[in-house]
Amino acid sequence: MTTITVPAITLNDGASLPAVGFGTYKLNGSAGVAGMASAIDAGYRLLDSAFSYENEGAVGEAVRVARVPREELRVTSKLHGGRHRFDEAIATIEESLYRARLDYFDLYLIHWPNPRQGLYVEAWKALIEARARGLVRSIGVCNFLPEHLETIISETGVAPAINQVELHPYFPQAEQRAFHEANGIVTQSWSPLGRANHLLQDPGIRALADRLGRTIPQVILRWHIELGAIALPKAAARERQVENLSIFDFALSPDDMAAIAALARPDGRTAGQDPAVYGDA
Repeated sequence: MTTITVPAITLNDGASLPAVGFGTYKLNGSAGVAGMASAIDAGYRLLDSAFSYENEGAVGEAVRVARVPREELRVTSKLHGGRHRFDEAIATIEESLYRARLDYFDLYLIHWPNPRQGLYVEAWKALIEARARGLVRSIGVCNFLPEHLETIISETGVAPAINQVELHPYFPQAEQRAFHEANGIVTQSWSPLGRANHLLQDPGIRALADRLGRTIPQVILRWHIELGAIALPKAAARERQVENLSIFDFALSPDDMAAIAALARPDGRTAGQDPAVYGDA
């Protein structure tokens, strides 16, 4: 089977990431390694993990068994909210690298701002230091609202390369994405195909998919590409992995994009995880 080549997106620090990555949540142990190795073989070059996924070791093993040089892969992990203090954050990154048996992470993110805890600026300073020490190549955040982004930028003078946020047609986050664009931050999409919100059965998207001769996931993932966001779909089965990457030989028209935009809901969050109050501490 031919490996699919995925276009790259350049970050504000000069590094690049593939326009589609591979989510690894709940991919653990030997089965997880096999699923990730299959994804790499299919053409994925970005693996998205986190301390809280408890699979950094499996991600590292997948990197080692894959038939792709390490320098062609991009490996992400994320800092848990209970490790936001500077010294704890540095030690957590080091421990994550030991578990993964990797020399560096290509991208490292703060998983949630946890504003009630009030330590996310300290955590951001730790990521800046980790980058200076060579533990990580690029740094960013997840689930940071514009107010949180403004705070870390004003406090440190360093803008994140990435903000990974919940993003799908029911929750398109137009204002959030506009802030990212204005500040040179690339948007990454978690839960890009929705999560327990019936998006994959939506009749409007089904009609588009039928007309285009595509699947519903392909139409949704192409929507992310049209927005300039890096989607992170997860699929253990090889057929689905390939399907989710086969989105670079068609485009959505302005009318198609308008039809999908009409699906937005006042609060389309799938699990009520509002970063203004939610945390993982």
